[in-house]
Amino acid sequence: MNARIARTSLLVLLASLLLAAGPAFANATITIVNLDGPNEGFNDPTPAAPVGGNTGTTVGQQRLNAFQYAADIWGSTLDSSVEIRIQARFDPLTCTSTTATLGSAGAIQIFANFPNAPLADTWYSVALANKLAQVDLAPPSDPSPDDISARFNSNLNGNPACLGGTGWYYGFDNNHGPNIDLVTVLLHEFGHGLGFQQFASLTSGNMPLGFPDTYNRQLLDTTTGKTWDQMTPAERVASAINTRHVVWTGATVNGAATLVLTAGTPLLRVNSPAGIAGVYAVGTAAFGPQLSSPGITGAVVLGLDPDEDGGLAAFTGTDGCSPLTNAAAVAGNIALVNRGGCTFVVKAKNAQDAGALAVVIANNTAGSPPPGLGGTDPTIIIPAVSITQADGTTIKGALPGVNATLGVDVTVLAGADTSGRLLMNTPNPLQTGSSISHWDPIAFRNQLMEPAINADLTHSVAPPEDLTLPLMRDIGWFADADVDGVPDDTDCEPHSDLLPTVVIGGCDSGVPNTFFATGPNAGCTISDLIHKAAAGATNHGGFVSAVAHLTNDLKKAGLISGAQKGAIQSCAAGASIP
Repeated sequence: MNARIARTSLLVLLASLLLAAGPAFANATITIVNLDGPNEGFNDPTPAAPVGGNTGTTVGQQRLNAFQYAADIWGSTLDSSVEIRIQARFDPLTCTSTTATLGSAGAIQIFANFPNAPLADTWYSVALANKLAQVDLAPPSDPSPDDISARFNSNLNGNPACLGGTGWYYGFDNNHGPNIDLVTVLLHEFGHGLGFQQFASLTSGNMPLGFPDTYNRQLLDTTTGKTWDQMTPAERVASAINTRHVVWTGATVNGAATLVLTAGTPLLRVNSPAGIAGVYAVGTAAFGPQLSSPGITGAVVLGLDPDEDGGLAAFTGTDGCSPLTNAAAVAGNIALVNRGGCTFVVKAKNAQDAGALAVVIANNTAGSPPPGLGGTDPTIIIPAVSITQADGTTIKGALPGVNATLGVDVTVLAGADTSGRLLMNTPNPLQTGSSISHWDPIAFRNQLMEPAINADLTHSVAPPEDLTLPLMRDIGWFADADVDGVPDDTDCEPHSDLLPTVVIGGCDSGVPNTFFATGPNAGCTISDLIHKAAAGATNHGGFVSAVAHLTNDLKKAGLISGAQKGAIQSCAAGASIP
């Protein structure tokens, strides 16, 4: 969780059927606020050649340009009448030869019970809350009107001691090569700040002031059948490490999943006995053939090999580190061996030499999901996978008599459960800053909001490449082209005429162009209703008659005066419409 502080705003909602029309805004304006000091970060004067569409001539300029480029991508995607401000800086963060903190971003404040809040007693990130309220909720006394805090690592500068010399790529064309594409990482982190995060503590399970947030209301634990807002704190703590059993319930994401994710998930499906039958997660191998459909079916047989050290090490005798002694039983079946004692490729090769069709390696420590299997051996021609220690114990406890299929289940999307709901990242043990507020990394095609930044990501946040925008829709970032506060799918006119007065054919009536916030004409102004009358008229007389009926109704409702009615009708009569 990246939120710095939780703040509630218990403002009174003043219900109103009509509002004065205001100016239209194009999408959202996102501003980068430079917090760096002289000669550092965004102000680094080191000369740099323009690259990939980034025209900056210093390192600092290129960094700032990349930040604004990523901000503009989000700004062109989301709709808000309130400026979104991202305070940003570059600092020397942790970086070793093998690992680094790239950066982080999160909402500075969260709000609940504000005007137009879709759900009561529910937290919203400040940028989203401002969008829904259509005002900046920060009080005038707040010294910082900023919404998102972003901090990125200045150590990624080609220094060999930091990721072996890997640096930031500041270009806009995604041609990053071996370097790390800054725009992609920025899109990811800004996504968190805009609302792709939840605010309950993953170690205590407690929610700020006891309120859920709009994100964790849509987290469902398929083991308990409860969403996170229905759970006790202890249940939330347990759910956060319930690997591949926490899914997103939002309809927009799950409806778009088939447009984005690849059909086919590597799985071990135990067919019998009934007591342990079901789907088991697997980690795939970097060596040997890829899993396929319909897969390999056979009996699961525990591979036996000599006890090399007299029983001093765990699992010797079943670790597959020596030629298997029960080759006759293993041949034509799926070998099960335990992790430890030797490399994965040695275990796979010994199972293959015994005639196994495939090998399953059970982890020797607790945790989930099962890890991938590294190594290289071009002579291995059978598939190999890993399973968790717990699943290995379950299967071994039912031997002999276990029949299973190892392969790709093409009925399951890569990154979704068997019901097509997106899986959240729930590793065991917990990974602070990663668990729950990301997709499960099994998703493919790779997604922007997975916990790791994959090299094949584009700069898209929407289908058919990405599911981040659908999640934003689920949490409340509804599409609103004219930014009038009414969602496009229910808006009387998604592209409203928001001029301050009613103008017909160049004639300014001087009548306030009132906006209807609720009711059957929600999202329309008086001008919009006149435009609709023009579109439905077959001749000028029909248009004038329609405007007369409309203005009569508005006058009867007390929304315009008799003089205003006459002014509108006079402009309509003199206009060359249709």
